[in-house]
Amino acid sequence: MSDRIFAGLWLLLCIGGLFIGWGIQSEYSYEPLGPRPFPLAILGLMALCAACLLLSRPQVVEWPHRKVMQRLLLLVITLVLYAWGFEWLGFPVATALLTCSIALLFQASLPAAAVSGAIMGVALYYAFDRLLDVTLPLGIWLS
Repeated sequence: MSDRIFAGLWLLLCIGGLFIGWGIQSEYSYEPLGPRPFPLAILGLMALCAACLLLSRPQVVEWPHRKVMQRLLLLVITLVLYAWGFEWLGFPVATALLTCSIALLFQASLPAAAVSGAIMGVALYYAFDRLLDVTLPLGIWLS
């Protein structure tokens, strides 16, 4: 029953998103199609999947073990903390901490998690800032 409730709510959200997406207008045309088709296509596909889930035969839902749910909760908390501290910690430090904590959630050793976090923070900052020319915050530590 929970999958049908989810599918019904998700279908309503998709329909609302389609109405909002239909109103997207651009002041000038920078592409032949404009900015409207991509969100409408994604929302349309999501609505189709939600309708298929709503109309399918119900299945027995088996919830994951308590330990898996605890790890998922820790992952969500980690991602919220990453979003909260992104600007004042800066991209390299926040990404290093995020990578390290996710590695620890996947049972990596502390030295391996710390090294991979540091490498990912620096490498991703270099890739975005230098190669892709995306401006990212350095935070109060590196400014």
